[in-house]
Amino acid sequence: MNDAQIQLVQDSFAKVVPIKDTAAELVYADLFETAPEVKPYFANSDMSEQGSKLMATLGVVVNGLHDLDKIVPVAQKLVVGHVAYGVKAEDYDKVGASLLRTLEKGLGEAHTTDVQEAWTTAYGTLSGVMKDAAYPPAGAIAAEAAKPIWKFWASSIGVRERVALTTKAGVSLRAVAPPLASKTTPALGDPCRHG
Repeated sequence: MNDAQIQLVQDSFAKVVPIKDTAAELVYADLFETAPEVKPYFANSDMSEQGSKLMATLGVVVNGLHDLDKIVPVAQKLVVGHVAYGVKAEDYDKVGASLLRTLEKGLGEAHTTDVQEAWTTAYGTLSGVMKDAAYPPAGAIAAEAAKPIWKFWASSIGVRERVALTTKAGVSLRAVAPPLASKTTPALGDPCRHG
């Protein structure tokens, strides 16, 4: 992810912040319409609170795109916690698609191809790193999977490009285009916290 893409993500998110509650409602409405199988994850949740947590988490990540070393470990811990709720790796793709559709609706004319590609790159990279933390490839060695490979992804993987990387130990790591992250990392709320 380059500086221009980071700026596009940050600038476009700044336009969403004033309507963050509505944006969160739209994300979840789209998600439940297009992927109703995820709705049970939120059965005991206050959706207004969920929306606030989602937008706060996105804010931390978007503002920290220049400092992935601080954001990625926190995001990985967050997603590992979601496994207990029954969340599957493919659910992150569904959430990402809903987020991108919501951005398109919410930004209107400000939603350009470049903005779409920047967000796709950001979400794809971060969700790839997160999924690898929670759902490691068969035979993965935890110590190898925990290395900061996102530094490589952020500088060298193109939008929508899916690549396979192999570490020295032969562990295959998957990535989908580059990510999201801040100079300081406040504690992230769990946007999928139930009950």
